[in-house]
Parts: sequence; C-alpha cells; structure tokens
Amino acid sequence: MAPKTLLLLPGLDGTGNLFTNFVSALPPTLNARIIKYPADHFLSYTELLNELRESIPTEPFVALAESFSTPLVLKLAATRLPNLAGLIICAGFITNPVSGWLLSMKPLVRPFVFRVSPPDLVLDYFLIGARAPRELREAVRHTLRHVSPQVMVSRIRAVMDCDARDELARVSVPMLYLQAEHDRLVKKRSFEEIRKLKGDVTLASISGPHFLLQREAPKAADLVVQFVSTL
Repeated sequence: MAPKTLLLLPGLDGTGNLFTNFVSALPPTLNARIIKYPADHFLSYTELLNELRESIPTEPFVALAESFSTPLVLKLAATRLPNLAGLIICAGFITNPVSGWLLSMKPLVRPFVFRVSPPDLVLDYFLIGARAPRELREAVRHTLRHVSPQVMVSRIRAVMDCDARDELARVSVPMLYLQAEHDRLVKKRSFEEIRKLKGDVTLASISGPHFLLQREAPKAADLVVQFVSTL
C-alpha cells in the first residue's frame, strides 16, 4: 500500500506558509504535514536535522523538500529511516546552485537587503515568474516580513556553502526530482549533479519559475501523487 503521509520541508523562508496552494491541490487521501523552521533565529542544517527528528511520522511517509531544504532532507534520508518510503526534491541542489554573475552578488547578501520589500521585478524574475497572481505576490511579501533578515542571510550563506553529495550517495529510497524549466536560481546543472550520484532518480519537468509548487500547484500535485502511488 502506498504511503499516505507527505512531510513537507519549506524553502528559504522556512515558514511553510507558501505551501497553501500545493496542499489544497493534493487529494484528501494524502495527509500533508508541514515542517516550520524558526523565523527569529538561525539553525544550521545539522541543527535543523536534530529538530526535524522530533517531527518524523511513525507511519510510512514520503518527504518533499523545497529548494533550501534539499541538503536537510538528504541528511535525514541518509540515516535510512525504516518508514521513509521515498524522497521528492523540488528545485533542489546538493552543492551551491548559485553561478555566473549571481556569484558576484555574494558580498551584497546582508540583512539590510531583507529589511525592505523586494520590488516586483525581483520577485517576478527570480521567484514567482511573469504574470504571477497578485495573491501570490502579496503572500510572498507577507511571509518575508515575518522572517528575521539575519536569518534569511544566514540561510543563503548555508546554501552557498552546502555539500550534500555524501548524504545523497547513502540514500536508498526512490527519488523524484521536480524541475522548474524557467528557474533562474537553480539551474538544470543542479539536477545533473544529483543524477551523477543517483542515476535512478526520476525527473519531472514543469514549465514554471523557481516557486514551482506555488505557481503550478495542480501539475506538481499530480506528479507527486503519481510518484507516491508507485511506492
């Protein structure tokens, strides 16, 4: 019987608030549990793993990690939990996904950047894509306002310093990778790096921006349900 519990690990904001549309698109037979990270203080991936252990379901489950949470969920999977049936990575990476001209922006990653609301152009280009619903833009801004700027900066630095290749090599459960075809933050090379270490990972590409679960919730939910049904 396929697992009926889906553990959701959020992106950089860590609040889990932006999963609303995706969870609504899931069938009632799949129970979604959203993990939340502290908004007022930074925890490293190792510290988050220690916190996450407290929330692990006792029944068979599938874990879905969005972007920032990829190294964390791989650390979890590397422990080979007996009731972890599968992994889903959405717009994820195992080493620093930032490349090209964005690397030159690293010195500018300071708390003051997150003390002001990002312009529409920045949100659209990097995160939510063109012609995003107004409700999504407002939800993203509202979410970012409730996370400490220092926490956001520390998480970005953690992403740029991450290396989860050893953990990925120890993963033994089936994996699905959801790729955003128009992702301007996590390029396709991030998936290729994963596939080199885990050749049997399943790739599903969706036409959408980095915030794939938010912009293309029904399509992503269908692919997740299909994957879970095979486990």
